[in-house]
Parts: sequence; structure tokens; C-alpha cells
Amino acid sequence: MIALLTGKIALKSPDAVIVDVNGVGYRVQIPFSTYFALPDEGAPLSLHIHTNVKEDAIHLYGFLTQQEKQFFQLLLGVTGVGPKLARDILSNIQPDELASALARGDLARLSAIPGIGKKSAERLVLELKDKVVKLGLVSGQQSRPQAGVPESVRDDVTSALTNLGYKEAVVAKVLAEIDTDSGAPMETILKLALKRLMK
Repeated sequence: MIALLTGKIALKSPDAVIVDVNGVGYRVQIPFSTYFALPDEGAPLSLHIHTNVKEDAIHLYGFLTQQEKQFFQLLLGVTGVGPKLARDILSNIQPDELASALARGDLARLSAIPGIGKKSAERLVLELKDKVVKLGLVSGQQSRPQAGVPESVRDDVTSALTNLGYKEAVVAKVLAEIDTDSGAPMETILKLALKRLMK
């Protein structure tokens, strides 16, 4: 079973990367969190791999950090969560934030993840709350207050995103979750918000 791949990036897209390992190209499915952190094509790369074996296919799921892979495997242990949904969950919430939401039983935050309804959120909390605490995956930094987005910038970013078709309530929730320096420019905050909103 493949657990780690080290090679260079032959091709990358938001949902997958092809890793050239000594002339052999491995297609690895990835969450957005890994995609946004990837170097340019041709650059060296190491990915932590989860190998999913089916009767008719073998799928590789890759992560830049061991923590992402650990969360992916925890999610797979939840009733009704398959590899695609587990990857999609990690595409829409960072591991630290996911751990915090699970530990707090924050159903509203979990239900805001595309593909996760209220019942699924309740199941995630029920099955993973104790596990993330026992495994020490909840960061103490989660309890600190967030700097938040300055009101003047928030209005501009909200206007830009609603013009792109996003609902204002969804934008407001995303902006409330962004922790950034009070002097951060609008472009930076807009980019952070788009990363969270992309599906």
C-alpha cells in the first residue's frame, strides 16, 4: 500500500495532481487546502498518501501534511462518509478549525460545509468529538479571539462576492471565520474568502 509519494509535479489541477516518480505518473486526488499550497509544475513534491482500493479501481488521495491525512482517515470512519465526501470536507474547512468545530459540537459550522446537512453534522460530532480530543488534534489556539475583518474592508469584499453570485449570509459567515491582520488589504481578504467559498 502506498503511504508516501515523492517526485515532481507533472500536472496539477484543483482536484488532482500527477506526481512523476522516476518516470511513472501517479494521479493523486487532493483537497483544495493541498492544491493552494502546491509549488509550480516541475517542482519537487512529497505527499502523504491514503490508498483507497475498490474492486474495479485503486484511488490515491494525497495531503501535504500528516494532520490532513489523519483527519481524512478519521472522516472515513464515520458512517456514510466516503473518500470523495471526506476530501470535499477538507476542501472547505482547515483541519484545526474542523477539530475545534467537532470538539465544540458546532453544528452550524459543520452544516455550512457543502454536502453536509444537519444530520450528517450531528453524526460527525457524535462519532469524532471524543476522538479529536483524545488524539490531541484540538489546538489551544482555537480559543483565542480572532482579529476578524475590518468593517470597511468587509463591506467591499461582501459587495464583490455577492456580485459573483454568492449569498450574503454565506459571505458573512465566511468573513466571520477569517482571522487576519487588521491592516490586511481587501485583495488579501477577498482571496482568503474565495478559497473558503470555492467548491
